[in-house]
Amino acid sequence: MPQATIRLTMAQALVKYLCNQFTEIDGERVPLFAGVFGIFGHGNVTCLSEALEAVQDRLPTWRGQNEQSMALAAIGFAKAKRRRQIMVATSSIGPGALNMVTAAGTAHANRLPVLILAGDTFANRVPDPVLQQVEHFGNPTTTVNDAFKAVSRYWDRITLPEQIISSLPQAIATMLDPADCGPAFIGLCQDTQEVAFDYPEVFFEPKVWTIPRPRPDRQRVAQAVELLKNARKPLIISGGGVRYSGAEETLAKFAVERGIPIVETIAGKGTLTHYHPAHAGPIGIIGSTSANALAGDADVILAVGTRLQDFTTGSWTAFAPNARFISINAARFDATKHRALSVVGDALEAVVEIEDALGNWKSPPARMEQAKALFKEWDQLLDRHQAPTNAPVPTYAQVVATVNKAAGENDNLIAAAGGIPGEVAKGWRVKNPNTFDLEFGFSCMGYEISAGWGNAMANEGKGTPIVMLGDGTYMMMNSDIYSSVLTGKKMIVVVCDNGGFAVINRLQEFKGTPGFNNLLKDCRIGNPENPLHVDFAKHAEAMGAYGRHCESLGDLEAALEWAKGNDRTTVLSIATDAFAWVPGDADWDVGVPEVSERETVMAARAHQQEIRSRQRVGV
Repeated sequence: MPQATIRLTMAQALVKYLCNQFTEIDGERVPLFAGVFGIFGHGNVTCLSEALEAVQDRLPTWRGQNEQSMALAAIGFAKAKRRRQIMVATSSIGPGALNMVTAAGTAHANRLPVLILAGDTFANRVPDPVLQQVEHFGNPTTTVNDAFKAVSRYWDRITLPEQIISSLPQAIATMLDPADCGPAFIGLCQDTQEVAFDYPEVFFEPKVWTIPRPRPDRQRVAQAVELLKNARKPLIISGGGVRYSGAEETLAKFAVERGIPIVETIAGKGTLTHYHPAHAGPIGIIGSTSANALAGDADVILAVGTRLQDFTTGSWTAFAPNARFISINAARFDATKHRALSVVGDALEAVVEIEDALGNWKSPPARMEQAKALFKEWDQLLDRHQAPTNAPVPTYAQVVATVNKAAGENDNLIAAAGGIPGEVAKGWRVKNPNTFDLEFGFSCMGYEISAGWGNAMANEGKGTPIVMLGDGTYMMMNSDIYSSVLTGKKMIVVVCDNGGFAVINRLQEFKGTPGFNNLLKDCRIGNPENPLHVDFAKHAEAMGAYGRHCESLGDLEAALEWAKGNDRTTVLSIATDAFAWVPGDADWDVGVPEVSERETVMAARAHQQEIRSRQRVGV
């Protein structure tokens, strides 16, 4: 019998295939691809848009304002969905495609899925060089889309229509693989998009994808159990993988019953509520004194779903030299870092198997008592820093506390770069699990507002995204305020105006260099005595949002209540102290000049060398 086929262009077949992919969330079958963020140009408008227009009732297309921001919105959506649903981002060739490279890097660093479809040059090369094509004299196969190779988990270029038959399933499998999750990039040669091919009908049969849960090796589980049983001061580090595995309740129950305190990474914050009995605070450079103290004297660290980034480990100064690591991770690469006992597998499955094998063992009671005492001290320290004062300009800590108090239990806090991450990681008291999104794996300025738009799509009816960012980040990328108004996806944006790039100015001065080119007052500007001030509220109003500038914490509190009642995105701005921060007690390894005429730099260099002397080097 001849195989039944259907004749479609490559672009039509690609879209038809995406429409027939499904997944299950909480027992309900839903589309795997929830929608497309698209900006059309000559590389994708004549063929791909023709196919998308025909299925807009099944696969909605949302118009972005910037290619980078729409891909960041897709990442915010994926994070809110805990990697169970995926958005597509499509652009034309050339600059449109290259704008998405930064977003791909953000997704790659954070292990988040997004399908990026970019137009490409002509496969037949007849009209070369086409508009927006760069030419490599020694390699005509190279296009700007090769730039995605460094920031994609899966990369392909479609030069023949039948190639999508093998490529698309591989791209999806990569994005849903807990060990290999990240962005998938597919370049679509614009002449190939138009070509018709007789595709097998079975290629378009509906498929329900499930996320695999690889179980750990039994021998490694037994070794982990033996190591834990000999621990006197164990500690659990909860990373983002715990949330993506859906292991929050299981890990929390394990910690309570075994008497082991849990500290959270940046991606893991929100695994527990702030006052959960096992919670001991965020760990690392933008972490708490309580978590860092527990890390410093821990003899066995159970690291679950974390890649142990330098902000978590204090550049590997946060732990005792003889501390042992048990690393539970779906990715072998992450699980084997620093000579850890690697337990490669799904977080939920691994924790369950370790729990079952531990028998009656519990950590010495003094360990949890120590954690509770340290966390109480930390909470009191936060209270002192967050308490309102009569100072004319409030601190970040005070602004964070005001916003935190106003937030509902299901509202999602979203932040990414600058000074905000340290202040919300330390000072945001999580009221409900999985309501905290701090993108600090790539520290991508511009993520915040775009991710707020994506989060609003993902959590519609379940709470309001609250985006916190600085004035510097706002100036980098704010156009999705308009996107959110245009599409009716509400968020609340709080802009902390500290007069420039304040937190990097802090690092610059701390390492011995006078403030330079970070704060507006230290930049080369036309009128140093009166630098032009941006009215963020009016700017937001020009994009259709509501806006209000707040003169005090009391103003901000009232404005937040007003914003919660509004029917669209609302932007609130407030001047914030550029020099007052909640202190940290973990170290960070950064480059400091080995020679300098500045005594301040040489003093900073000596301090940096002292930090490096305490690093665990590869162990």
